[in-house]
Formats: sequence, C-alpha cells, structure tokens
Amino acid sequence: MTGMCDGRVVIVTGAGRGLGRAHALAFAAEGAKVVVNDLGVGPDGAGGSAGPAQAVVGEIVAGGGAAVAHTGDIATAGGAASLVAAAVDTFGRLDTLVNNAGFLRDRMLVNLDEDDWDAVMRVHLKGHFLPLKHAAAHWRAEAKAGREPVARIVNTSSGAGLLGSLGQGNYSAAKAGIVGLTLVAAAELARYGVQVNAIAPAARTRMTAQTFAEMMAAPEADAFDAMDPANVSPLVVWLGSAGCEGVSGRVFEAEAGRITVMEGWRPGPTVDKGARWTPAEAGGAVRKLLTEAGAPHPVYGVG
Repeated sequence: MTGMCDGRVVIVTGAGRGLGRAHALAFAAEGAKVVVNDLGVGPDGAGGSAGPAQAVVGEIVAGGGAAVAHTGDIATAGGAASLVAAAVDTFGRLDTLVNNAGFLRDRMLVNLDEDDWDAVMRVHLKGHFLPLKHAAAHWRAEAKAGREPVARIVNTSSGAGLLGSLGQGNYSAAKAGIVGLTLVAAAELARYGVQVNAIAPAARTRMTAQTFAEMMAAPEADAFDAMDPANVSPLVVWLGSAGCEGVSGRVFEAEAGRITVMEGWRPGPTVDKGARWTPAEAGGAVRKLLTEAGAPHPVYGVG
C-alpha cells in the first residue's frame, strides 16, 4: 500500500459488513484512522447488534491500524452529532466522511406500505443528510478558525437511483435524492475546503445477493470475483484522500474493474415557440423532439 491516507481520520457508516466493511479496511490499509459505524441490523433494518462494528475494528487493529466503533443511529441528530464527536474526541480530527449505511424493503408500488417507504427514506436519505450536516458544521468551524480542512465526503447512490429499479420505488427515490444532495453539498461546502462526490456501486452485499442473486453469485475458484465489494473501495479511498483535489460534484459508477463518470440530466432536443402552446401543439412538438432524442435506458428488471 502507498500510505495515501496517512494521518487522515475517516468515518464510514454502515461499515460492519459488505461495502462499508471493505471501505473501512481499505482506508486503514492506506494509513487512515477509521470510525466504524454500524447498528448491526438485518437486511431490512430490523434488530441490532454492536458485533459487526466491533468485528471490523478488531480486524483493523489486528492489522496494525487504528479504529473505533460507533453504534449510534446516524439517522438521528444525536446519533449523527455523536458520530462526528467520536472521530474528533478519539483521533483529534475528521478528514473524510463516507456515507454508506442502508437497507432494503422492496415491494412493487401498489404493495409498498407507507412505513416501508418512510423507513428506507430515513436510513438512506436522512442517514446521509445528518452526518453530512454535522461533519460540514465541524469543517466550517475549522475554516472560520483559520484551519481550512482538506475534507472529503463520499456519498453512496445506486444504479437504481440513476435509472430506476423494478420493485424498488422507495430505494430508487432515496438514492436519486442522494445525488441531488451531493450536487448541492458540493456547491455549498467548497468554500470551506470540502469536496463532495457520490458513487453508484455494484457489488455483492446482503441486499444485492437477494435481489440480484444470479448476477451476484461468486465465481469459481481462482476466477476474478467481479462482484467483490473490495473492487469498489479503491475509488472510494481515492475520493476520500487529499490526492483527489479538484474533483467535486461528480457521480461515479463502480463495478468490478470498471469506473464510469455518470453525466446525469443534460438538456436534449428543445424547441421554443416564443409564445404559449395549445395542448395539441405541445403534444406535436414533444413527439417531434422525441424522434430526435436518444432512447431512455430501461429500468433495471425490465426488458
């Protein structure tokens, strides 16, 4: 390893398993001190245990690194504030926040309960907003005190948030919201020395192993494991390092050995009448524009 993150203090939420665990271990391998946050809940958010976070801390310490567990609920103001405090009180600083925590409650829209909608929105979207808010407040205070940080935030969206996913209306909406939050945060926090980016990873986790079982299956022995969560972590580590200076407000897909810059919504074919349309005229104009536009990407699980 190169020591890319020597001296940096990194928070990773949802770091007890899957992608979060891989990120935490990868940061530690590059010299970072890591706050390992995890509630230890099931794939649907039920239950809870300090075991997963403590286990990852044990792995990092056994490898000669430094880490501390945080098992608070980061989708509450108190839990998010204590998360930032855990970094500052334990290690004296905070440099990088990786928002990763989440779970699934998949249903087709007509069967999706309001409670399942709210729960997924809470853990994914609010669970990104509150840690981001409290970390940003810390860095703003540092900047105003003349200690401008070299701070990084890496948010976790999804292909479902970028393109939609059949049976995942709540999850897709929450992950799309994370992209919007990322763009706003990147613009607002730049003045304080904070860069904010998002990833849309594809990897084998407890969530995807159930939803996309065939795609996520482990390969035969000695073959490249394209869906290993550790394949995503190098990009996250770089985005969380001082070395990614000048990269902010971007969304990257990461899967296996592939990294893609996602370009998001951009204006396509347009027409301006210079006056108000009638409904029939608007419909005719739209049909003409659609013949000039590219075909939409199919929703995951369709076609």
